[in-house]
Amino acid sequence: MRILGVDPGYAISGYAVVDYEGNKFKVIKYGVIRTPSKMIMQDRLNKIFEKYTLLIEKYKPDHMAIEELFFNKNVKTAIAVGQARGVHIVAAVQNKVPVYEYTPLQVKQGVVGYGRAEKNQVQEMVKMLLNLKTIPKPDDAADALAITICHAHSNRFSEEYKL
Repeated sequence: MRILGVDPGYAISGYAVVDYEGNKFKVIKYGVIRTPSKMIMQDRLNKIFEKYTLLIEKYKPDHMAIEELFFNKNVKTAIAVGQARGVHIVAAVQNKVPVYEYTPLQVKQGVVGYGRAEKNQVQEMVKMLLNLKTIPKPDDAADALAITICHAHSNRFSEEYKL
């Protein structure tokens, strides 16, 4: 199974493409997509859509796993990230890729085994589970890799997680 993991964002969006077969992971690609702060919002959203569409067309994931938003004190930021998250999802749906969503607590549980794990614990486990030499950078890419691990470990490709 090929998983596209997404840490949604509009300034920086982390992505990871990981194959998972027989309890083994193979990292295909990971990184971030950035949009300039001086770019108007609709152009930023369009760029995100275009970049994710290209990723999907190139790597042909079987599933997209995306992090749910948690409430942010800055409502303006939360709305903007929500808009970007919707664009990520539309890119998958337009390309007939099923979308699964996970809370930050579920991601930590799926990677570390403890939903209240610290960020550094999650990053160390991502490095170990994916047999990487270093902790992936930037954090958004590491988070996207963690989401792929969570999805692979969930074994719940059921309707309850699917959008």
